[in-house]
Amino acid sequence: MRPLAFFGFFLLVFISCSKKENIKIFTTVEVEDVFLDSVSIRAIEFLDQNTLAFAGSDGVYGTVDVASGKIRSNTIKYDSIVPSFRAVAHTNSDFFMLSVGSPALLYKTDDNGQMELVYTEVGETVFYDSMVFWNDLEGLAVGDTVDGCLSVIITRDGGATWRKIPCDELPEGTEGEGAFAASNTNIEVMGNQAWIATTTGSIYHTMDTGATWNRIGTPMENEVATQGIYSIDFYDQNLGIAIGGDYTQPEVTTQNKMKTEDGGKTWKLIADGQYPGYRSCIQFVPNRDGKAIVAVGFHGISYSSDGGDAWTQLSKEGFYTIRFLSDSVAYAAGKHRISKLIFR
Repeated sequence: MRPLAFFGFFLLVFISCSKKENIKIFTTVEVEDVFLDSVSIRAIEFLDQNTLAFAGSDGVYGTVDVASGKIRSNTIKYDSIVPSFRAVAHTNSDFFMLSVGSPALLYKTDDNGQMELVYTEVGETVFYDSMVFWNDLEGLAVGDTVDGCLSVIITRDGGATWRKIPCDELPEGTEGEGAFAASNTNIEVMGNQAWIATTTGSIYHTMDTGATWNRIGTPMENEVATQGIYSIDFYDQNLGIAIGGDYTQPEVTTQNKMKTEDGGKTWKLIADGQYPGYRSCIQFVPNRDGKAIVAVGFHGISYSSDGGDAWTQLSKEGFYTIRFLSDSVAYAAGKHRISKLIFR
């Protein structure tokens, strides 16, 4: 090997080793409660680096100021109905929240910052589960099957109006198919794409902001109604992760974790038969090359440093949903609380 070539080889090895050494592996998590109430909270979203928005049961919604910890909360009613919210989303200018059950109530901030009702839907099987925006104009929400197909509503005008996609514009579904309203994470969007994870272990995929859809089967267990995909996340347009299980049998660890490396075209099981069992939310840790992953559920906080092949339990603290603010700080919500999580 010529000296210059050897130097180049040595430099490459040195850089590779340095990068490897800089990848921090979490061993503990510190949990600090920032909001305590009697409500159940399954939907949180960062509006920016300073503000966490939330909505939950009993019509409660509000924000957490990240720097000061100050809470602003309010409640909303629709006639005599006190809605329960399981989905929130935002654009650069507006905040949205969507209730479960019938009537479905979708609220948007108006010009004065008040919550304005922009979409309602009534029906025996109406039940919306999650919501997200591609950009400031286009967003979607997903709900359980109504009239023979999954419920998908889309806005193209920043959330002012919403259109329900007719069944003939969606792939043929399965009777009773829906999505779990567990953590507002069974939809992921990236670029013009969206992936919707369902109770039947299927993935609905669009590459054109919801104009056309196809349905992809996965190996996720879905033999009974309480099984299926509960949460999905993508690190980039190729690498995705999903988790599920059965909340009535949370210790079962088979066919409940899977990964894709081709943009969701194919999925393979990971850590099959190994910890963890049921979890309601899974998220990639930012800036960790898709290797670091955290999953939460009412049985604790789980962590993988190798892309999901092996997992450890960092805490027995129970949460429904989690969002990362940075590569070491996250906020999680659950029964009666929102907490700040510091990973070390």
